[in-house]
Amino acid sequence: MTTADHTKTGLDEHLSYLKLVYMCENYESLAKKAVQKQWTHVNYLTELTTAEANQKKDRATTRRIRAARFPQINTLEQFKWSWPKTINQLQVKNLFRLSSIEQKSNVIFLGGVGLGKTHLATALGYHACLQGHTVLFCSAVDAINNLAAAQSAGRLKQELRK
Repeated sequence: MTTADHTKTGLDEHLSYLKLVYMCENYESLAKKAVQKQWTHVNYLTELTTAEANQKKDRATTRRIRAARFPQINTLEQFKWSWPKTINQLQVKNLFRLSSIEQKSNVIFLGGVGLGKTHLATALGYHACLQGHTVLFCSAVDAINNLAAAQSAGRLKQELRK
């Protein structure tokens, strides 16, 4: 085994141990690009670590969205503002600033069937996931049933924290 092979194997092992998947899979091809474009070592490392960080952020966002248990993914852009006609568009859009999370306050959508409550709730939760927040989507009925079951099992405090 040559010194170069030994170094490559050692680097691969270290990157795998550190769970730097993108770097492990792409450091060689990016090094060739760095040579062609005459990047400094710092530029090369910056490109490599930025791509690794972006990939980790994407995976974390995907995990948060999956863990949120949305019935389907909705966005605010998909919402049809023509129905219902009495909805306060500015107030709804203001919710997407996520100040309710910072203030640790609740958001409740009330209204009749078919007015877009679930759409707006999932869109708001999805937006929160994209911004790095953890979300759990459930209907009011599911929340009440889960709390009742937790209370009878003697684990209400844990369920309330969740």
